[in-house]
Amino acid sequence: MSDSVLPLAGVKVVEFTHMVMGPTCGLILGDLGADVIKVEPLKGDNTRNLKGSGAGFFPAFNRNKQSIALDLHHPDGMAIALRLVESADIVSENFKASTMQRLGLDYASLSSRHPRLIYVSHKGFLPGPYEKRTALDEVVQMMGGLAYMTGPEGRPLRAGSSVNDIMGGMFGALGAIAALRERDRSGRGQHIQSALFENNIFLVAQHMLQYEVTGKPAAPMPSRISAWGIYDVFSVRGGEQIFLAVVSDTQWGIFCDAFGFDDLKAEARYETNNQRVEARDTLLPELRHRLAAMSAGAIAEVFERHGLPFAPIARPHELLDDPHLNGSGGLADIRLDGEAGSGRVPLLPIALDGERPGLRLHPPRRGEHTASILASLGYTPEQVEDLARRSIVASSPETN
Repeated sequence: MSDSVLPLAGVKVVEFTHMVMGPTCGLILGDLGADVIKVEPLKGDNTRNLKGSGAGFFPAFNRNKQSIALDLHHPDGMAIALRLVESADIVSENFKASTMQRLGLDYASLSSRHPRLIYVSHKGFLPGPYEKRTALDEVVQMMGGLAYMTGPEGRPLRAGSSVNDIMGGMFGALGAIAALRERDRSGRGQHIQSALFENNIFLVAQHMLQYEVTGKPAAPMPSRISAWGIYDVFSVRGGEQIFLAVVSDTQWGIFCDAFGFDDLKAEARYETNNQRVEARDTLLPELRHRLAAMSAGAIAEVFERHGLPFAPIARPHELLDDPHLNGSGGLADIRLDGEAGSGRVPLLPIALDGERPGLRLHPPRRGEHTASILASLGYTPEQVEDLARRSIVASSPETN
C-alpha cells in the first residue's frame, strides 16, 4: 500500500509522549499515513532504556515516526516546538496537565493561536473527582474491576498486557480521527481526552451489566459460571494443554460425532447448552478423562477439520514463528536500538481493502530526524549546528 493512498496521508501530528498510551495513539495515526513527529527530550524517551517487561515498549509503539530531540526548557527549544505546532493538524500528549501548562503547550495556550488544532490528551482519568490522581495501567485495573475479574477469588491479578494504555491510545486516535472529520465541517479543532480509568470501565462494562440484568455480582473468570458447557483448558497427553470450546447445540452434535461420543450425545441431560452448563461438574471431568490420552495436536486437527473453536496455549515469543502471522504478512522487520540489531513487530490489526498498513519508518533513533525537521522549518545548516553546539537539540542519530 503506497503512502499516498493511506487514509491519513497529508495529516501532520506532533506528539509529546512517552511510555505506552500516548505513543500508541501516534503509532496508529502514523500507520494510517499521518506524518508523525515525536518530540523527545535531549536524553531521549525514557522507554528507550527500560529493561525487563518494558524492554519492548519503544520498538513496539514508535514505528512510522520521526524523532526530534529538544530542550523544551530553553527558549530556543520552545521556539522550535511552537513552530512545529504551527504546521500540525494534531498535537498528542500524555504528560501531567501542570507540565504542559508550565511549558505553554497546553490546549488553551495553543488553540488560542491555532483554532484548527486538534489536541489529544491521554490521562489517568477524565475530568471529575479523580482527575488529579496519578494513574498507571495496574492502578486502574485494580480499582476498575479488571484485576478482580482476571485473578482467582482473593487474588486480584492484572491482565498480562498493558491493555488500558494500548486501548487508551487507540481511543485517543479514534477521537482525533473523529475531530478531523468534524473540522472538515466546522473549520475548528477541539480538545480530545482519553483516559486509563474510563477505558478500563469500558472493558468491564459487560460485567457491570451482568449485575444489572441478573442482580448477582460477576464472579472472577477462574471461578465464573461459564455461559457455555464446554469452554475450558484441557490437559492432555504429555502434559500439553489446549483450549476447547463447544458453544452451540449444533457444535455439540459435531463434537460428539467427531470423537465418537455417541453415548454423550444421547444423554438427555446434555441435550442443550444450558443443560450442559448445569451439568459441567460431571460433564467436564468425563471429557477430561476421555481426551487425556490424545495429544494436543491430534485434538486440534479434529477440531480444525470440523470447524470447532480451539486454541493452543501459546507464549508471546512463540508467535514470532506463528504460520498465520508470517504467512499473512502480519509481522514487519524493524530496526532495534543498540546491539539487538533487528526484530519483528506485529502490524496494526486491520486490513484496508485487503492490505495491511505497513512499515514506512523504523522506530527512530533519538534525534534521528532533528536536522531534516529543522530544515523543513526554515533553519539553515549553520543554525542547526549552532543549536546542537549549545545543546538545545540533538541533531545526529544516536543508538539509544
